[in-house]
Amino acid sequence: MATRARAIRVVTADSNQMAVRLLSDALSKEPGLSVVATAANYESFMHSAQIAKPDIALISAALPGGPMKTTGRIPDSSCPMPPCPWVLLLDESEPRLVVSAFRAGARGVFSRTQSDIRLLAKCIRRVMEGQVWVDSAQMRYLLDAFTGTGPEQAVDKTPKLTPREESVVRLVVQGMVNREIAHELNLSDHTVKNYLFRIFDKLGVSNRVELALYAVARLDLGDAAA
Repeated sequence: MATRARAIRVVTADSNQMAVRLLSDALSKEPGLSVVATAANYESFMHSAQIAKPDIALISAALPGGPMKTTGRIPDSSCPMPPCPWVLLLDESEPRLVVSAFRAGARGVFSRTQSDIRLLAKCIRRVMEGQVWVDSAQMRYLLDAFTGTGPEQAVDKTPKLTPREESVVRLVVQGMVNREIAHELNLSDHTVKNYLFRIFDKLGVSNRVELALYAVARLDLGDAAA
């Protein structure tokens, strides 16, 4: 008999109890998803996440005390980050907020105007597969930010990467973790970490999501950028 796949464990955090309950009830009806905790403020969310150990978190941009709490647009660097991949839920897809979400460490942004709960379930599954979730309009905001043509200018020129560094970046874009990259390139985990440190420093990015977005916007990666 085939082994049934384990459900993806989700924690939801929204600005009020009614909103978080409606979201959780809708997600619980989707196959392969299990809502294991809910919260209506960030302190409660972090406590629940530590206990429930979810696979992924959905966090409203309006969540009191959350990563976007300072102005709703600028990530709060003093805010502790979730212990799992997370997606920011937006009431409207405003460019500065989209860019700031990824700079805060989000693996995806989902606009509530996309009201189909099945699309949100798909977003969760794709992020769990190592992908980054953005729609076409949000991707344009990010490309503008990383090419210096939009209000969130991030870089002035493209630094030169070595062929080996480019290989590492290609595999990061494909969603591989360090262990998988090491196996693919016949390197040690430690060597891959060192490559990533150098790449982060060269490109001025701080995490893998920013690196993947930068790569799509600025680097000629051929098929990997798809």
